[in-house]
Amino acid sequence: MKKIFTLALIFASISIYAQDTIATMKAKPKFSISGSVDTYYQTYLTAPDNEGQAFGTAFADQSGFALGMGNLIVSYEGAKVGAVLDLVVGPRGAAATFNSDIIDGIVNQAYVYWSVSDKTTLTFGRWNTFLGYEVIAPAANFNYSTSYLFSSGPFSHMGIKADFALSDDFSLMLAVTNPWDVNDTSWDGEYALGAQLGYKGQYLNFYYDSGNNGGLGFEVDYTGGFDLSDAFYLGINAAYNNNDGSGFYGTALYPQFATSDSFSIGLRGEFYGKYYEDGSMDDDGFDLEDDSVLAFTLTGSYTIENLIIKPEIRLDSWSDSMPYIDNDGEASDKLAAFTIAAIYAF
Repeated sequence: MKKIFTLALIFASISIYAQDTIATMKAKPKFSISGSVDTYYQTYLTAPDNEGQAFGTAFADQSGFALGMGNLIVSYEGAKVGAVLDLVVGPRGAAATFNSDIIDGIVNQAYVYWSVSDKTTLTFGRWNTFLGYEVIAPAANFNYSTSYLFSSGPFSHMGIKADFALSDDFSLMLAVTNPWDVNDTSWDGEYALGAQLGYKGQYLNFYYDSGNNGGLGFEVDYTGGFDLSDAFYLGINAAYNNNDGSGFYGTALYPQFATSDSFSIGLRGEFYGKYYEDGSMDDDGFDLEDDSVLAFTLTGSYTIENLIIKPEIRLDSWSDSMPYIDNDGEASDKLAAFTIAAIYAF
């Protein structure tokens, strides 16, 4: 009887210890670090490299060897609450945060969140935008250079948002933020509204601010894509923006084909247009006229463990303006470039 009683105590102790260990593991917050580093080489095919040429889209606007950015994302996740701090350095990070200092640490994202329930999460702070197909971090984009739709902003928002899982297929996000401008600040008490309705990986996005002080005005944006086969994916982005009679519109298609587990090839074909209210003038006092661009970007993506090599050829052609120069030094409506980028994600 003593042996049986002793064994019972031992098994009971093991059971209690195991339960306490499981409870401790569930309650213990998770600390994680991730990020990426990217660099590239770029040469222009239709223009000299020493004339300050650029496509007019965000990032990757240097010729020769250049640095993209380094970012470090630190997250701390509890059972219901957590925090994320995303720091970036380098030209790409500086441009994404509208900060000219490329040496000191720059805050890309910094937010806290609370999972109120299994279906509702509140986020408070600064987070990257919900609009558009592309993102700031190059490791998450197929093409290394960015589109005109992405470059038209916004990049990030400062405020509060609520994410709702309405069902297995439907999601809803509602946000109140500062208006989008160079600092994501609100000096005059104005605020912006944002919303996103999602259905099986397709998203319809809305954004509105007054348009004052560099704001964006009203924008509606669709982002999504479809797996046409196991190896073929088609991404889609379309947007329309209006800011007191002026704005932009466009569509971009992203067909991507995986030839193997380590190599894929993809094309971004984009049509982007700008329109202006009558009487709009630039900083030099010249009338602004409607214009559009057709841009094609062919990108290969080769993965070696955590390293991604991306060779890329891009050609942009404007309809009415001539913002570039050609190899003869004459004004041109076209610009082509070859780029090869290396991105390491961890």
